[in-house]
Amino acid sequence: MAIINKIKGLVQHQGFRRYAANTSWMMAEQMLRIIAGLLVGIWVARYLGPQQFGLISYVLAFTAIFGGIAKLGLDGILVRELVNHPEKRDTYLGTAFWLKILGAFIVMGVMAAIVPFTSNDATTNLFIFIIAAGLVFQSFEVVEFYFQSQVFAKIVSICKVIQLALSSIIKIYLVLTEAELIWFVLVTAFDALSLAVSYFIAYQLRKNPAFYKHFDLSIAKQLLKDSWPLIFSAIVVSIYMRIDQIMIKEMLGEYEVGIYSAAVRLSEAFYFIPVLITTSLFPAILNAKNQSDELYKERLQRLYTFMIWMAIAIAFLMTFLSDWVVLLLFGQAYQEASHVLVLHIWGILFVSIAIVKGKWQMSENLTKHHFIGALVSAISNVILNFFMIPLWGVVGAALSTVVSQFIAGYLINYFFVELRGQSGFVHRALVGVVK
Repeated sequence: MAIINKIKGLVQHQGFRRYAANTSWMMAEQMLRIIAGLLVGIWVARYLGPQQFGLISYVLAFTAIFGGIAKLGLDGILVRELVNHPEKRDTYLGTAFWLKILGAFIVMGVMAAIVPFTSNDATTNLFIFIIAAGLVFQSFEVVEFYFQSQVFAKIVSICKVIQLALSSIIKIYLVLTEAELIWFVLVTAFDALSLAVSYFIAYQLRKNPAFYKHFDLSIAKQLLKDSWPLIFSAIVVSIYMRIDQIMIKEMLGEYEVGIYSAAVRLSEAFYFIPVLITTSLFPAILNAKNQSDELYKERLQRLYTFMIWMAIAIAFLMTFLSDWVVLLLFGQAYQEASHVLVLHIWGILFVSIAIVKGKWQMSENLTKHHFIGALVSAISNVILNFFMIPLWGVVGAALSTVVSQFIAGYLINYFFVELRGQSGFVHRALVGVVK
């Protein structure tokens, strides 16, 4: 009876309802994105076939590695500052906005210097720069982080649904008209533009002042001082998340990239769950830290426990259903992807742990450790790929990724005194103990 009353009190609590509604909107938007991926994205992959799908996947992976630089590691830090200093909203938003634009142009300059030294043909390089152009519009993400700090996921979700609907309609039209590959590449750049426009309109509709008119050099220095480890961390994370496709293309070919990317698309479709839940609860965890250390640890433990067991359940389910799922969604041409999915799906366990730990590190200002862990895992992934891809092909690449995720999410904790306590949270979660 006492437990029931406790649950009722929790459900009726205003703060719980607010965060639950926030999470619900984010979950709903991501569920729509998954459905669109199943009905549209996979339809596109089937239409293009492993060869062309492998090419566009390679281009996206290549751009994503450099795209981490354009974000400048500001995302989580901006949310933190907006929560702690709401009175400086416009200054923080404007400063971060212009820093992100600067970062986008720096990235495109770096890519222009590197691309000539690759083995890509002219068409592949053209595709890369079309998608890279969308990084400029990425600067409008500051609006999303403002709404996150205010726990207004509803507005962000509506913007993303509008962008998703436009993108899906265009892709369906392209498939029905049997369009060439370049049109699908152009849609990717259009996605960034349409989302930026949606964010800008949503921000203006709330009658907020124009944040882009503000820039504070001292705040810019402060943000970059806090974020520089995260800038390099984003680069190395992108490397160990996307280097597989690049190395597979160089060692095996575009067809194998298509097979591998099909499995990765299914596996990473589940990554949104730990990301969404942790992102939505991040402000609540910060508030708990300000109230008491005991409450802070209790909420952190509950988050770890839920994430870990949710990840295990997903991995077990997909392990047994991989053959059926790949055949149903992608068709016979992609059947080899089922062998990749069986291994790659287990990465969600270590990704979930790493996401929670990453938020904790940010709240404790331990971003340097986050960078070192990501760097070690990226290096290990590249080294493992060199040995495993020639031996086992795309399955070897999947195994390399899971091992590197294990290093980043768990093993690295034992190399730093400050992080060893996080292993305790993981152990208690695995035995079902919630402190």
